[in-house]
Amino acid sequence: MYQHETKIRVRYSETDQMGYVYNGNYAQYYEVGRVEMMRSLGMSYGKMEESGIMLPLLELKCKFIKPGLYDQELTIRTSVKTLPGIRMTFDYEIYNEEQELINIGSTILVFFDMEKKRPCPPPDYFIERIQEYFA
Repeated sequence: MYQHETKIRVRYSETDQMGYVYNGNYAQYYEVGRVEMMRSLGMSYGKMEESGIMLPLLELKCKFIKPGLYDQELTIRTSVKTLPGIRMTFDYEIYNEEQELINIGSTILVFFDMEKKRPCPPPDYFIERIQEYFA
C-alpha cells in the first residue's frame, strides 16, 4: 500500500452560506490528494499525458461524516491499496484540524492510451516506482 498526506486550507469561496465546505468541492480535494501523491512518487499527470497516457475518472464515491469549515486546515490522506492494473483505485480520508475524520471517499481512474483511444496497462516507469510499496 502507498499512502500520502497533503494539507489544504478551506477558502471562503469553497463554502456555502453556513460556512461549510460545499459538497462538490470534495471531488477537487480528492484531486489535490491524487496529484500530490503522484508528485511524491516523482511523477505528474502532465508528464504522463506527454507520454500519451491519460487517467480519466471512471467512478467517484463520497461520504460526508462532519462538515469541513471555512479557514480550517484539512489533511487529505490518499491511499492506493492495490497495485494498479488498467484501473487504479484511490481511497481518501479527510481530517479536520482536531484530527477528526470528516469525509471518506474513493475514485477509480483508468489508464487510457490517447493515440489508440483505448484503456491500457500503466506505463512501465509508473509501475517501477509504485510496485515497491506492494511487496
